[in-house]
Amino acid sequence: MTTSHSATSRRPTSASAPPRLAIVLLSLAMGGFAIGTTEFASMSLLPFFAADLGIDEPTAGHAISAYALGVVLGAPLIAVLGARFARRTQLLALMSVFALGNALTALAPGYGAMIAARFLSGLPHGAYFGIAALVAASLVPQHRRSQAVGQVMLGLTSATIIGVPLANLIGQAVGWRASFGLVSVLALLTVLLCALFAPRDQAGRSDPLRELGALRSGRVWITLAIGAIGFGGMFAVYTYLATTLIEVTKVSPAIIPFFLAVFGVGATLGNLFVPRFADRALMPTAGVILLFAAVALLLFPLAAGNPWLLAADIFAIGASVSLGAILQTRLMDVAGDAQALAAALNHSAFNTANALGPFLGGLAIREGLGWTSTGPVGAALALLGFLIWIVAWRDSRPAAPVIASPGDAASLTNAPPLAPDHWRRADSARDPVA
Repeated sequence: MTTSHSATSRRPTSASAPPRLAIVLLSLAMGGFAIGTTEFASMSLLPFFAADLGIDEPTAGHAISAYALGVVLGAPLIAVLGARFARRTQLLALMSVFALGNALTALAPGYGAMIAARFLSGLPHGAYFGIAALVAASLVPQHRRSQAVGQVMLGLTSATIIGVPLANLIGQAVGWRASFGLVSVLALLTVLLCALFAPRDQAGRSDPLRELGALRSGRVWITLAIGAIGFGGMFAVYTYLATTLIEVTKVSPAIIPFFLAVFGVGATLGNLFVPRFADRALMPTAGVILLFAAVALLLFPLAAGNPWLLAADIFAIGASVSLGAILQTRLMDVAGDAQALAAALNHSAFNTANALGPFLGGLAIREGLGWTSTGPVGAALALLGFLIWIVAWRDSRPAAPVIASPGDAASLTNAPPLAPDHWRRADSARDPVA
């Protein structure tokens, strides 16, 4: 896809971004704020809409899974089908559908309608983030692309600090339906901001078949598997956190937003600091985060009885969200030309975990293992993700050249350096799954 002349010619020349760029990034981040609010707030509101709809909480957890499955299916499908449409057009369409889905959630008369509305709400999620990241990166010099994308993603992490606790407070004071209504309003505000400030670009020139080429890479699938399994542990605990706080920790429902904000602070600080280590050692950092998450999740049952210990443990679990940024960078390294699809697939993997974690946590609760059993379930998922990481890490190490003779050694010494696309071809040749 290409950007308009105005989008490409007005690149910043100083450290401070011009007002136009700041407004565009704010507009894109507003969409991330709305998405982050509905994704995480729906988990904290689970006991409230379960009671209103007359279903038990493990069954209500299926609404969380329905949203996640919408993301899993919608992200790659929309990324491929939308390859020939202008990015601005896609942003407006995606946030309009997102607003509709959340409005229907607020009006859902029963369990079936709730499931359908959450599935619809999830469809635009991954594609929006992927396109917003590409738009942000296109507006700045190459050495500032990561910073611009990070500012867009700040909408998602700030939602866990501000949006989710606010939605929970509104849900308790007015009703859970008002919280989803608020998200719908935020989505419509994003549509308005993007219509006013998003750069007008031409219709996309990307080839859908070329985007699908990323699916031939075994390294892409292994990286996605790490996120789909390893992230499930965090969601297993977070989905039932509100009920655990009420039933086990014995705190007042009015205190729940505080714990949600603690999780958000952990997630935000993790995303700010952990990627700095990943810049030096990408895959080792991912492995450490998975082990760190497993330990924090194992400690969850022990900390649940004390609110202060639980707050510290929730902070640590939130910090493990930084794994998402690390895996996104890994996907950029292995996806070749299919960057848009890779960005979308990362959110598919993230929300596969969002479906798997609550489902397995709900099974443990149904079996009578208690609300804190979600911690060991989550730890098992994090460790399984670590086992998959071992496969990916071994495959990511550069292979030593095999020299058959001194003559071969001399030819290697005198050979010109490989071009970047040659590196990519050589890397694909070593891919055991491709």
